[in-house]
Amino acid sequence: RIMAKMNALTDPQLIQTLYDASGAGVQIDLIVRGICCLRPGIPGISDNIEVRSIIGRFLEHSRVYFFENDGNPEVFASSADFLPRNMFRRVEVCFPMVQKKLADRLREDLEAILRDDVNAWILQSNGTYIRVEATAHPFEAQTSFLERFKR
Repeated sequence: RIMAKMNALTDPQLIQTLYDASGAGVQIDLIVRGICCLRPGIPGISDNIEVRSIIGRFLEHSRVYFFENDGNPEVFASSADFLPRNMFRRVEVCFPMVQKKLADRLREDLEAILRDDVNAWILQSNGTYIRVEATAHPFEAQTSFLERFKR
């Protein structure tokens, strides 16, 4: 499994790599605030990929990358989006979260964002977004983070 949170995804090589991973059976959950050139849900190409965007009270700017890694999970924080300029024309930082407590918290945060059914929009294979329908017990990730910070 891959979970990744970023602001933009336009790099053709990274998109192809994600398509290849999807084709190999990897479940991929992307949280992309802005532009996303990847098309999820295309049979045989990206049917294991979901892309969502959160449009809430706060501008989300963090970039977090989680890899299940065959039972040895790895979590990274980064300054880089998946853009060609970030991969080839800038100096960016991506570092592993080696402290288990921090890595677990970032993974839990990603999972919370993926549960959001108040501010989430899902990218369709045709490039349009549809709003996620709230469940009987709506969950808003940003509000849950605020509550945690208050404690």
